[in-house]
Amino acid sequence: MNGKQLRNSILQWAIQGKLVPQDPNDEPASVLLERIREEKARLVKEKKIKRDKNESIIYRGDDNSYYEKILATDEVKCIDDEVPFDLPMGWEWRRLGSLSFDSADGPFGSNLKREHYTSNREVRIIQLSNIGEFGWKDSNVRYTTFAHLTTISRSEAFAGDIIIAKMMPAGRAIICPTLESKYVLSSDAVRFSFSTELEKTYLYYAINSPVFLEQVYGEVQGITRVRTSLQKLRSYLLPIPPINEQKKIVKIIDQLLTLTFNYEKAQDAINELNDHVKPLLKRSILQEAIQGRLVEQCETDEPASVLLEQIRAEKEKRVKAGLLKKSALQDAVIFKGDDNKYYEQIGKNCIDITADIPFDLPSNWVWTRIGNLFAHNNGKQLNKGNSDGILMEYITTSNLYWDGFRLDNLKRMPFEASEIERCQAIKGDLLVCEGGDVGRSCIWTSDNPIMLQNHIHKLRAYIPQCTKYFYFIFYYYNITGMIGGKGIGIQGFSSKALHNTLVPLPPIEEQSRIVERIDQLFQLSD
Repeated sequence: MNGKQLRNSILQWAIQGKLVPQDPNDEPASVLLERIREEKARLVKEKKIKRDKNESIIYRGDDNSYYEKILATDEVKCIDDEVPFDLPMGWEWRRLGSLSFDSADGPFGSNLKREHYTSNREVRIIQLSNIGEFGWKDSNVRYTTFAHLTTISRSEAFAGDIIIAKMMPAGRAIICPTLESKYVLSSDAVRFSFSTELEKTYLYYAINSPVFLEQVYGEVQGITRVRTSLQKLRSYLLPIPPINEQKKIVKIIDQLLTLTFNYEKAQDAINELNDHVKPLLKRSILQEAIQGRLVEQCETDEPASVLLEQIRAEKEKRVKAGLLKKSALQDAVIFKGDDNKYYEQIGKNCIDITADIPFDLPSNWVWTRIGNLFAHNNGKQLNKGNSDGILMEYITTSNLYWDGFRLDNLKRMPFEASEIERCQAIKGDLLVCEGGDVGRSCIWTSDNPIMLQNHIHKLRAYIPQCTKYFYFIFYYYNITGMIGGKGIGIQGFSSKALHNTLVPLPPIEEQSRIVERIDQLFQLSD
């Protein structure tokens, strides 16, 4: 649960009466609300505020249903479908408009133009950017003149008023601060004033609670500029507890919110740390793995040199059967000489490649090249002029990611019968990006074959091996920048570059143990 979710839960508990225990000796909210109604009627009689034609009281009938009575007309209706939950004894439901003494929205945009602004500190304009999450945001400072305020006096706001955003985040509320001598609303905000009998901070928390905001979000309008209105905001329900409980709730929320903000800061710091540490941790795990230090070597494992001999024997069979070109037998043999240097022998040629070898390996491992281990080729190049063949879906680099394939936007192109075997990936093939994020790889795990575009290399082992071990090698090479290539704009990873990529080869049994351990450690790091 993040900080915002925790704050929402606290506010939800608070307005459901679950945050502090009820005291049966507290004066019921109904008595408090009746005093406020009488105070409101007196102010109307004194012509200090206007009569609210929709003022109402909400009560629970003998049938346990909720009813609303419009005081001006005595009209009564059942509102069970609007009331989200039952309240504790002594609490009451009221509409925001019935609770408030006065309300107003900001002036139309035409009443606050650029020419009305002043650089003098006269009348502060309350804008959407000032209505922060849980408090005033002193940003985007703008003032209008005292003279202009007289033409839009209906939209004047006062310190202590509750200001609510009309635009998204619609419904978010703040208490107008005491920073300035005069305030006026922008067109994106509304204000409500209340009796001093109510605990204003409780109302502020209740308006910011999920219960109130869900009412707002259920009726917002607009596509590009989602908004609510003063009339709608006046109609939404708020739960009102006894005044003593209001004060207790505010005290507890104040304490808890301080903790949630501290928690959120700590959580953000941890997330930021994870963003830096987790890649480094995974990099270290992979480095240990491909250097033969992640799992212990087993003396009974056949050395990797035997695996290379088995691969060569398989290649010879395929050459004799006409399934493989004779050039595939020109394997590079890499060995460490008595002088502790590394050499590569191809046929009769033997060259010193010590400078290309990044680290030493355990005794039963060998350095080799990808082309010695895998048959590989690219998919088909997209050519609008080539319309022969069967239309088939294919993937390109935009579909291939480290954690899987995105197959919701597949396109089709024609493949001739002679191209299908070469350009088709089957279950277990390792697919590697030639361009874009060079070396990005993934194993095709579906039982259904898929066709490939030419920017993807298909690697298929000559004899069964642990393909995921080589996937992790490409992952390590990618994040450490060890994969390079030539090209302008896109750093390509040609078939030749892929073929000659050096890889550390462990015994086949150890490949599986390494992959199992990497998976365990990656899960822990996540």
